[in-house]
Amino acid sequence: MGGGAPPMSAEARLRALGLTLPPPARPAGNYVEAALSGNLLFLAGHGPRRADGSLVTGHVGRDLTVAEGYEAARLAALGTLSTMKAELGDLGRVRRIVKVLGMVQCTPDFEQHPAVINGASDLFIEVFGEAGRHARSAVGMASLPFGIAVEIELVAEVTPGLA
Repeated sequence: MGGGAPPMSAEARLRALGLTLPPPARPAGNYVEAALSGNLLFLAGHGPRRADGSLVTGHVGRDLTVAEGYEAARLAALGTLSTMKAELGDLGRVRRIVKVLGMVQCTPDFEQHPAVINGASDLFIEVFGEAGRHARSAVGMASLPFGIAVEIELVAEVTPGLA
């Protein structure tokens, strides 16, 4: 067995990236932000919220560039990490990100959905390493709640908590 340093925790990686988790999202309707079933954690859709609390809004391909959409997806993914930490107590319980659905509010002719949702996927891999690699769908939408540019939902496999 190699005697190298232990792998960096997800929260240490966040600090190394200079990222701070925002406050956990609150439901905008009659649902919960996270539902744990067995060892799977299902997260509701999360929008892109800036550090000042404002939302990134607009249509990618008209109001926002692909690069701005990428950053919006990254912000939405950061919000999912905050919700996971609130639900689990520690991001160290995340075994892997299993499935991501990325929705992009965009113009009808926009076709670069994967490039936008890479903002979320790249963050998950930066934070969780190989455990952040996931199956994914990236789709376009005519509208999203509150006019947000991107919405990210996911399923994560987690280590069971102590009862």
